[in-house]
Amino acid sequence: MVLIFLKKRVMAFFAAISILLSTSVYAEQMELSAQCAALLCADTGEFIYEKNADSHMLIASTTKIMTAIVVIESCDLDEEVLIDTEWCNIEGSSMYLEAGKTYTVLELLTGMMITSGNDAATALACYISGSTADFAQLMNSKAQELGLKNTSFENPHGLDGEKQYSSARDMALLTAYCMENEVFRDIVARKTADIGELTFVNHNKLLWNCEGCIGVKTGYTIAAGRTLVSCCERNGMRLICVTLNAPDDWNDHMKLYDWAFSAYKLAAFRKESFKIQIPTVSGINKFAVVSIENDTVFLTGSSTEVSIELELPRFLFAGGLQGEKIGVIRVYLNGELASEENLVYTVDDTIDMANKASIAERMFGSKPYYISGK
Repeated sequence: MVLIFLKKRVMAFFAAISILLSTSVYAEQMELSAQCAALLCADTGEFIYEKNADSHMLIASTTKIMTAIVVIESCDLDEEVLIDTEWCNIEGSSMYLEAGKTYTVLELLTGMMITSGNDAATALACYISGSTADFAQLMNSKAQELGLKNTSFENPHGLDGEKQYSSARDMALLTAYCMENEVFRDIVARKTADIGELTFVNHNKLLWNCEGCIGVKTGYTIAAGRTLVSCCERNGMRLICVTLNAPDDWNDHMKLYDWAFSAYKLAAFRKESFKIQIPTVSGINKFAVVSIENDTVFLTGSSTEVSIELELPRFLFAGGLQGEKIGVIRVYLNGELASEENLVYTVDDTIDMANKASIAERMFGSKPYYISGK
């Protein structure tokens, strides 16, 4: 086997999972109003800021994030729901449902997420499960499925309860899952919605005031204080922020986003763009194409030292099978292994083998590498 080593300061294309000392220190010194907070990179699954992230907390109407995804995964959006009188009398915020009137599931979801209708949450829960208690069992099953370790639900709307709590970390992980759902994503990004004769305005002010904000949900009770979950996307990187019991939550979120987007960058090895040519013997083509088996995404600061190690044979015999493992790529962050992926045989008739540049030249614009081994 041949070991090829590439060493260079990280550039826009290459990055690796990292929290630099300077940015970590800054984050620790950041002053937030929130009792608990978490900031998650949804692309990599890395938490880049935490404050009491695993504490059990009341989460008020951010509960409806779980309610929404359970509903979306349980029924069709165009199903019609006949509103019962009891569902209209729930305390707190409301979308003003009319007893005896029919609404679609989509209309109820929209009113629940945009104007935080407790009546809509109750109607959806009772329509699907017969009661809010039975629906809460579905919510808890989903929490268990997602690996949420500090979460418990007893109702779909978020009014205070002894068994109604979550943590900043769990809410961030839940929201990352939900934002992969197109229906959920479209609803929480809406600034306004017309339902019947009423026009509702989203309670989430970050949709207007924070660059790149694409959702998600506000919440408040006297006991829980102000709770807020938001999602923001800039330069192809998606972050999710959660603050619990935060008197100044709007500014907390904008402060965390501005810091994180300036301190970290997102880049990746992509199967369609990361290709290496290796000489072949006993074949018509002079070269074979090798690529990574899976896309690999990295998060890094601006001055991290990255080493790339490619473990490959000097040549390949003709007739390789697509997907066959050929070698390994390892990414080291400041000398420590950050990621390892298989390199596999790739069928690619569009590549001009004779003119394909070396991996170092394509990735770094130069050839800072050497080959050792037999």
